[in-house]
Order: sequence, then C-alpha cells, then structure tokens
Amino acid sequence: MPALRLLGRKWLAASDDLVFPSIFELLFRFVWLVLIALVVEVLYPVTWQCQTDGWHGGSFVRLYLCGTLTLQAALMLLLAALAHQSARGTITDVDIRKLVSPLLLIKVLLVLPETALNVMGTMWMFCEVIECSVDDKFSSIVIQSIVLFNWVQLGLTVFGLFMVFDPLGSVNYGDMQDTPNQVRHHRKVTGLWSRRFRWAFCWLKRDEHGKEAFQQVAALLSALFRSTDLVPSDVVAGCVLLRVRQKRETREMRRIQMLNDEEPIYTTDVNKIFSETPPWMNLDDALYYLRLSIAAYGWPYVLYRHCFTGFCKLATHLTCCCCRPKNSIVTDDNCCLCNFAGVKYMSKLPADDIIFASFNNKVFELPFCVIADHERECIVVAVRGSISLRDIFTDFTAGSEKFEADGLPENTAAHKGMAMGANKMLKRLLPVLDRTFQQFPHYDLVLTGHSLGAGVAVLVALKLRPRYPHLKVYAFSTPAGLISREAARYTESFVLTVGVGDDLVMRLSVHSIENLRTKIIQTIHATKLPKYRIMLNGFGYALFGVPARDLESTWRRPEDLEATHSDDSADALLVPSVSTEAALVSRDIFVRRFSSARLFTAGRILHIARRKRMGIENNEGDEERKVRTQEPTYEMRWACPEDFMELQVMPRMLLDHLPENVHRTIQTIIEERHTYRVTHIV
Repeated sequence: MPALRLLGRKWLAASDDLVFPSIFELLFRFVWLVLIALVVEVLYPVTWQCQTDGWHGGSFVRLYLCGTLTLQAALMLLLAALAHQSARGTITDVDIRKLVSPLLLIKVLLVLPETALNVMGTMWMFCEVIECSVDDKFSSIVIQSIVLFNWVQLGLTVFGLFMVFDPLGSVNYGDMQDTPNQVRHHRKVTGLWSRRFRWAFCWLKRDEHGKEAFQQVAALLSALFRSTDLVPSDVVAGCVLLRVRQKRETREMRRIQMLNDEEPIYTTDVNKIFSETPPWMNLDDALYYLRLSIAAYGWPYVLYRHCFTGFCKLATHLTCCCCRPKNSIVTDDNCCLCNFAGVKYMSKLPADDIIFASFNNKVFELPFCVIADHERECIVVAVRGSISLRDIFTDFTAGSEKFEADGLPENTAAHKGMAMGANKMLKRLLPVLDRTFQQFPHYDLVLTGHSLGAGVAVLVALKLRPRYPHLKVYAFSTPAGLISREAARYTESFVLTVGVGDDLVMRLSVHSIENLRTKIIQTIHATKLPKYRIMLNGFGYALFGVPARDLESTWRRPEDLEATHSDDSADALLVPSVSTEAALVSRDIFVRRFSSARLFTAGRILHIARRKRMGIENNEGDEERKVRTQEPTYEMRWACPEDFMELQVMPRMLLDHLPENVHRTIQTIIEERHTYRVTHIV
C-alpha cells in the first residue's frame, strides 16, 4: 500500500509483497545453480570434442552452459536484494522501499535472455539440431529437467503478471481527489467488473435478471474500493491486524466489566430468557423449524453432511422417472426428484405432508417448500438459503430499495436482492396457500429459513401478514442488511431470529463492509510491523490463537486504539503523517457510501455464544479459557440490531453460520437444560 507502480502503471501488488515469492524462487534457483555447476564441470571439457565446434556444436553448448550458470547467479543476487528491500519498513513506509521497482524491472527484463537460453537448451536436448551429444546420463537428465522447469517457471511468471495486472492501472491515484474523476473512474470500474462477471459466469446471463445482478454487484464492488489504493494482500494483512485489535478491545472490555462489577449481559438460564416472551418463542420449536429450514437445502446438503453414505441415504427416497406422477406437487426438480428426496430424508416427514415444493433456482428466485404440520396444526413455508452461485449474486445485490407492505412505516427500505426474491416467491406461493388453507382453515402459518432464506422469509411474511395476521417467522442467521430500523422494530412481535457466536452473515451488510474497509486502512496505519511479519503471525494465530504479548507489541502507539468507534467517524485511529490514502478515507464519508439507507436485522434477536470465563492473572496477562467444568456450554441474551453492525474477524465467523452448527448449538442447550446447574458468567 499503495499499489506498486511499474512500467508507468500501477499493479494489483505492493512493494512489500515480494518477500516470500523472492525467497521461494531464490531457493529453487540455488538448487538449479548447484546442478548446473555440476553439469558444467562434467560437460565443459567434453564440448571441445563435439562433432562440430561452431554454432551448431561445441560453441553453442558452451555458450548455453556458461550463460545459464551466469544468469542463475545474477538472478540469485537480484532476488536476495529484492527480498531484502521488500521486507523493509511497515506497510505504509513506501519511500524506504523505493529500490523495489527498479530491481523488479531488471528482473522482468532478464526474462528475455532467460527465454533465449531456454530456447537454446530446448534445441540442444529435444530438437537434435545441435551436433553435440551427451553421453553422461546424469548430465542429460539434469539439463532436460532444468529446461522443462524453466519453461514452467516462465509460464508461472506470465500467469503472475496476468493476475496482478490492473486494467485501470494507468489512472493516477492523485487524480481521484476530484469528484468528476471519481465518478468517471467508478463507471469504468463498474463496467470492468460487469464484463468479468459476464465472462466468468456466462451461463447466468440466460436468467431473466442475470445481467441486472451483474451490474448491481459490479457497482457494489466498485464502490467498496473507490478512493482506495489497497491491494489484495493489504486486505489480508488488515484482517489479521483487526483480529489482534478486536481481541485487545474484548480483553479491555471484560476487564472493565470485572472492575465495575457489572451485571453480566449473557445468562445460561433459559427460563429467565424466555420468561417475558410469547409462548411460541421457545427453543424447542426453534429447533424443530430449523430442521425444516435445513431440509429445504435438498440433496446437496445431504451429500455435504454424509460424503460417503449420502447417496445410500437418498436412494430409498428417490422416485423413478417412469413412476413420476403427471400432476406432481414438485416443480423444477430433476428426473429422479433428488431435491425432493433430500427434503423427505432431512425433514423426517412423509411425502403426503409436503404440499408443494419448488426447486426453481435462478437469480432472485429461491427454492421453497410448503409443509402441513399436523402435530402443531400449522402450514410451514421453508425457504432455502444460499447454496449456488445464483444465490450468491442475490446476496450481493445488496443495495436498498423501497419496500411496501400494509402496516409498514413509510419510506421503508429493504435489501434489493432479497426483496426481488420475495416478490418472485409470492407469485408461486399465494395460489398454493389459498388452496392449502381451504383444506386446513384452522391451521396457522409459519415461515422459516436459514441465512438468505431467513431474510426472504421475513420479507414474504411482511407481505402476507395483512392476510394472515397470526403468522410467525423462525429465522436463523439472518443477514444484517435486511430492512430499515423502524420496520425491523415492527417485526419483533412475530419474528424470532436466532444467531450463534461470531456468525459473519449476521453482521454482513453494505454498511459493515464499508466500515471494515475503513478500519482496515486505519489499522494498517497504526501497526509497526512489516507485512511479511503480519502474514507469518496470521498463520500462527490460525493455529495457536493470538498471544497476549501481541495485543500491545503490534502497534506504534497502543493508546491510539482507544479512540471512540463511531460508524461515521472515519478519521479515528489515524496516526500523524498519514498518506493520501488515509486522507481520502476520512474525507466526506457519506459521499462514499454505496447506499444511504442503513439496513438492520429483523425480529427479536436471540444471540447464543459459547460460554467463557476469565483466566487467572499471570505473567502474560489475562487469558480467556473455555469452560470445562460441569456447567452449561452456552449462554444467551436478547440482542438489538445495532449489536450486529460491525464485522468481527474471528476464527469461527464462518463455522458459526453453518446450519449444522446452529442446530447443534440449540440442541445442546436443550439437552443441558436439565443436566447442568444454571450459572451466571463471572
């Protein structure tokens, strides 16, 4: 950071990204140098005895051997200097690495003589053009191997240049300070991303709204990186640093709570949690409807959970093509009704209880099932979550648009992709519900879903509530950027949202991603470590966690991290003498917002976390240790949507979102309710 400038343009790499590539290539070239030196010692005297001593014989071979040996030695010295220069300074200390660009340019230019020498080696070893045979088998194998590896290495070099090539790299970063240039550049980047999507996901263009989704996601990606000079490795390093920073903040917060003897926010007392809620809000029903939400994922989820035995589990529920009824309740499934088989297997329900199942999966169109639950006397609509690329584009069509339904406040906004998905789903769902409630008029209506399915279920429920005022929604791991605040408050009476731990999706919205980008830049400016050290630490953190000593030693001035965190305060945490990057980030943040409307999670939110307690003070500071005594494993509290506005870089942020882990968590709480004594965290 900023991006490396070479050959008059910027690239998707920085001057401090070359440490590890240079070291790895240096090791390989050292092996090549040793092998070539051995070959030269053996073959050089022999070249004087070749059949021809001109350019078709010994002179050609001697030039190749000596040239390759000399070039490998020169490249090793160059790579050592490149690694040393690239490792200097912190991420923002660009001036101290000013020699990286000329060194890298020399290395790029040396590709030409390296290619020429490799052509000579190919002519000698494989084309039988040179009249100088090699009788020594070891030398022949070494030369052939080096020639082949050199071609592979040259191919990887070209591929690497292609990967870090920025089509808009000719734009100067300083020119982006003017608003007209920003708008023009934003349009160019949006068009570039849109073309990439059309090329990479060409089969999605056939969908009715495929091109619209490409354009929306392209505009989002362009807006997220507008007015920034970040490269991919900066984002990775920034996420590692954010993990350290957030762990430090969590430690300080717990310490303050202990010193102030504050009442714990979380509790393990399930009865206390649900003492003031309607009877339908309970964990037993939540677990039941979560199972139906998972069933909507169909056969892919069965194979995911049972990699080796999944087909056998589905086999007994499959339908032969010739036995499929003409007026089937299942639409858009394959010939053997594999998705329907998955629903039957995971829901443990007879086929007669599944009234309708649509597995039509396109951009803005989600599969769903309508189930008659005779035991609870309700009609259940289970909406499938994200499992395909089409669903991902629906997720990332994350702008806000006006959402209208009876009973909602005026100017209510909702997630555009999910709102379009809800409208598409209603066209198929309404006729089914009309027929179903004619058959079961005294049944209630329940909607449920996980992840994307939860968001769409909430929006569908808002549309259906005037017609079915007693409907309920059980939503699991609902995305954060779903609906505006007043509408979210309105849903608290009929929507139960359950989230577990550090779930990424429950904190994922356009607003939180933009704040994450800003925090990454701020945190990068606050660190005193070079990027290669940050990357090495990141591997260590993934394996062994963040040690207490790194919570303070990572930063230039740890006190800078104590600034108040405000969503709209972009200049917090910036150290003195910031770069143009930091100045642009702190300037007019509302102009950089992709969406002016802030969206929140819907419903009454039950947040469940794995129970921890503070360790005993030791020389390395406080440690958080998981409870290992005979006590409940999890604790919970009623949260508000504002608690999920910031992305947290945590080890389990992806695992806590998976439906099987949500199911295991709720099931464990229910099983432990009567097994362990109810305790409060200290």
